[in-house]
Amino acid sequence: MSSLIPLSWAYPVASWAHVRRKFDEALQAQGKNRKKGAKRSPKQSKAEQGLRLIGKLYRIERETAAFPAEERHRIRHERARPVVDQMRTWLDASVGSVPPKSLTGKALDYLDKQWPKLVRYLEDGRLRIDTNLVENAIRPFVVGRKNWLFADTVRGAEASANLYSVIETAKANGIEPYAYLRLVFSELPKATTLEDVEALLPDRVDQEQLRIAVNL
Repeated sequence: MSSLIPLSWAYPVASWAHVRRKFDEALQAQGKNRKKGAKRSPKQSKAEQGLRLIGKLYRIERETAAFPAEERHRIRHERARPVVDQMRTWLDASVGSVPPKSLTGKALDYLDKQWPKLVRYLEDGRLRIDTNLVENAIRPFVVGRKNWLFADTVRGAEASANLYSVIETAKANGIEPYAYLRLVFSELPKATTLEDVEALLPDRVDQEQLRIAVNL
């Protein structure tokens, strides 16, 4: 089965983790307000309701994490789709019911605007519910970006970004980056067709090719 990269190009997917974070921030703010003397409502707040629904989606993902993509897609259709439909109904009824400038109002607005991209993960079992793995992969570069903040040229910055992408994609496919770069740099100049180039993609090379490249 192909990697997730082509899917992300063709089907933009948003992260439920970002939505959850916004509702969590709204809930924490409500807790601070209660400490200042505001009374707690006996009913769940909108932030708590949103977190509860999102929690159901993540529970399904945890239970199916080790399943094949086809099985995960089937279970999402049976179990997650009804939760998503419930959330859409709840969202339609909730938008406009709280001040738009409040943290809860902003969380609802974000959920509404990102909705088409958020629910897209239901369409394919290979897609993830959030982008945490991608964000973790690029975090070392975000932390160290001050080191390369002032690239001399735009082309140099683009070349660096391309190289970072190649390295992290190799790591995501369980390939040692140095071996993969040796393979690409030695074989790419020989490529004459699109098929030759695609054969060098991280999800298509094998360990024997990498071993030969390292020993060149």
